[in-house]
Amino acid sequence: MRPWYLSTGQGAIKFMPIIKSAKKRVKVAEAKSIQNARTKRTLRATIKAFQAALKSGKKIEENQSAAQKAIDTAVKKGVMSKNKAARKKSQLNTAAKAANGGKRTVASKPAKVAKPAPAKKATKPVAKKPATKKTPAKKPAAKK
Repeated sequence: MRPWYLSTGQGAIKFMPIIKSAKKRVKVAEAKSIQNARTKRTLRATIKAFQAALKSGKKIEENQSAAQKAIDTAVKKGVMSKNKAARKKSQLNTAAKAANGGKRTVASKPAKVAKPAPAKKATKPVAKKPATKKTPAKKPAAKK
C-alpha cells in the first residue's frame, strides 16, 4: 500500500491523491511545469543575449530575430499571452532602432508581396438552358 503523502527528500511533504485520475493530473502538471520552466529559461536567455548584443553593437539583428522567435514559441506553448508578446517585440524593435541610429532593422518582417493569380484553364462555354415559365398553382374547387 502506498502512503498518502510523498516525501521529496528535502523535508517537504507533498500529499498524494488517492483517485487514479487525480494522480495522473499530478504527473501531467509536474511535466508541464518542467516544460514551461524550460521555455521561460530560454526566453530569458535570448532576451539577455539581445541586450548584451545591444551594448556591444555586434550581431544585433541575429539576436533580435532569435529573441522574437523565442517569444513566438512561448506564445505558442501558452507560457506568455499574445499581448505581452506583442509588447516585448515592440520593445525589442525600438531598442534595435535606437542602437542602429533610427534605421529599420533587418529582423523586422517585410510587407507581404501579393502573388499573381495563376492563369485559368480554357474551358468550353456551356450553353444555357432556356428559362421555363412557372405555371401558377391551381386552386382547389370550392365545396358547396
